[in-house]
Amino acid sequence: MTGRNFTRRRLGQTTLAGAALLGAPLPLREAFAQGAPANLKVGLLLPTSGLQAQIGQACKRGADVANDVFADMKLPVKLDIVNYDTETKPDVARTQAEKAIDAGCHILVGAFDSGQTIAIAQVCEQRGVPLVVNIAAAPQITEQGYKFVVRNFPTAPMLITGALALHKEIFKVSGKTPKTAVLMSVNDTFGTAMINGIKALFPKLDMPYELVDTISYDVAAKDLSVEVAKAKATKAELLLPVSRLNDAKLLVQEMVKQRWEPMGVLNPGAPGLYEQDFLKTMGKYGEYMISNVPWLDPKSTMTAALEKRHAAKYPNDQLDLNGGFTFEGILIAAQAWLAAKSTKPGDLMEALRKIKIDQHVMVGGPIQFDAKGQNVNIKATAVENLKRKPTVVLPLESAAAPLVFPMPPWNDKRRT
Repeated sequence: MTGRNFTRRRLGQTTLAGAALLGAPLPLREAFAQGAPANLKVGLLLPTSGLQAQIGQACKRGADVANDVFADMKLPVKLDIVNYDTETKPDVARTQAEKAIDAGCHILVGAFDSGQTIAIAQVCEQRGVPLVVNIAAAPQITEQGYKFVVRNFPTAPMLITGALALHKEIFKVSGKTPKTAVLMSVNDTFGTAMINGIKALFPKLDMPYELVDTISYDVAAKDLSVEVAKAKATKAELLLPVSRLNDAKLLVQEMVKQRWEPMGVLNPGAPGLYEQDFLKTMGKYGEYMISNVPWLDPKSTMTAALEKRHAAKYPNDQLDLNGGFTFEGILIAAQAWLAAKSTKPGDLMEALRKIKIDQHVMVGGPIQFDAKGQNVNIKATAVENLKRKPTVVLPLESAAAPLVFPMPPWNDKRRT
């Protein structure tokens, strides 16, 4: 800087910048010293409009409070999180991923839906930018040999294996075991992966009930009366739904209308039944549904911090696994940056491969990734809708309330 250009104003700016740097936490000061920018720029890609809008918005809320939770937990980092709407369309997801990278995002997080996530993963692989998958279960995401993808969510086979193991635990704890079950599923990328996984794994898991039929339907279906009538006709004692939000509501509405009352509705690792809009819309008819999915650990200190911040910012909105896993996606990006002390893609990716996060919010062991980029330490839980709230009932060491199974009839006085 020449004497001619070194004005009083520039001197003041330089002094303030230096003071800010000295006051920054040590990892940030080290990052500055190596030439890294003050904040990691994270591109968050979610379906905040379109068919999956409500779920995408639930995911986004978990990210919205991430920096506040980091501060509460004394994590020395603040991220620049930029939101991109995939519009529930894989082609838009691809375009938005390109846009995020062109805008300078150092790492991407997303995208809830498997089809959209696959499109983003292809872009990240081509451009050499890390992708942290928050939610998406299609096995191919971590089976294609991608070098720039890690997933902090179970694969479809992991979801199924964990869910069916919990089915046995539910029957053991309750002392009631159904003999037959019917599977109903959407036919999108996720649904197809789940159907194929269940068909492949079911014979190997020594389940106590017989799977008498598999009924699939379009994810955009407006009426499920025919499909529910077909399922009811099987006289199955258990319904296993692989659903999204809107079809889950249609499904239960039609069950009530047709007076079909199986022993239970146990989803084998799918969304829908625990969503806030499902609970609000279905009222007493949404009670006692059980989702066998990963869930927030009610005994985790970080979960308590996340719940507090989420409730303060969004008092009318439920915190569920969508927000939980998206928060963890942002947490993973933050920890990778602190470890790498760099925003270079290769450095971030190397840090992601070596990462081990003991303190997090979802039930399970440390967050860490195998050679394929998959976190294999996530555990399934049985989450039952009790008093309009998804509540962990199993495993017993994480339970916040006792299990109720079989579910009471539609007009039982316990449903209020």
